[in-house]
Amino acid sequence: MNTDTARVVLVTGCSTGIGRALANELHSRGHRVFATARNRASLAELAAPGLTTLALDVNDPASVRAAVAQVIESAGRIDVLINNAGVNTIGPLMELPLEALRAVMETNVVGLTAVTQGVFPHMAERRRGLVINIGSVVGLLPTPFAAAYCASKCAVHMLSEVLRMEITPLGIDVVVVQPGGVKSSISINSSRDIERYRQPSSRYHAAYEGIVKRANASQDNPMLAEDFARELIDQAFVDPPPRVIRLGTGSDVLPKLAELPADERDKLMQAIYELDKLRG
Repeated sequence: MNTDTARVVLVTGCSTGIGRALANELHSRGHRVFATARNRASLAELAAPGLTTLALDVNDPASVRAAVAQVIESAGRIDVLINNAGVNTIGPLMELPLEALRAVMETNVVGLTAVTQGVFPHMAERRRGLVINIGSVVGLLPTPFAAAYCASKCAVHMLSEVLRMEITPLGIDVVVVQPGGVKSSISINSSRDIERYRQPSSRYHAAYEGIVKRANASQDNPMLAEDFARELIDQAFVDPPPRVIRLGTGSDVLPKLAELPADERDKLMQAIYELDKLRG
């Protein structure tokens, strides 16, 4: 790629899945990539000439400042920020530990905002830049046992819409991505501690198999992360970029389910995830 068209890209959450695939794809196209994660050691396999790995914890303001400063010192600018870092937790909202809810909102919403704020002055100074926020189709379609994740991604979508209004006059574009199922380790991570809902002490134990099903839903015939990354970059790196990109398994169908009459949608979701078993 011509150095005049190569972009300096900061990507968060690159230890696995989408983030790692994006870093590899961007690097293969000749862009200057800074791949980040909380644990830099998890990025060892990404280290390559022209691909720099950095520690960046989106929940740690000092870590955000340090990572952004390192990119600016090394590359002189940031053309693209991809806010991919995110966490999930599964369980019925009324029995979900509040610390788990806080962790999801803190990482997926506040952390995303923190990194964007860190990059913003550098983009605004140059009056050029692109912010890509990774949301989810479940930010459109509420699904049982994933309230924290659904709410956080809905917040990412709305935050992105407002952000676009506020920063496009300064020459900075915003794209919100709403993935469906993409191959990743998110189901493994989000399934931790769900055994508690199998116990008779949980009012949802009769729907335990539905909770397990929801935990694994995104990994039911998912799109490969490498294919996702390739298509996302193809669609986002154009002028002007689209406002919204939907990719991944179910990214076409699930938004349509969200448009069903609310009662019909609720009954469908309750049946799929076995909440009907709770009825007296």
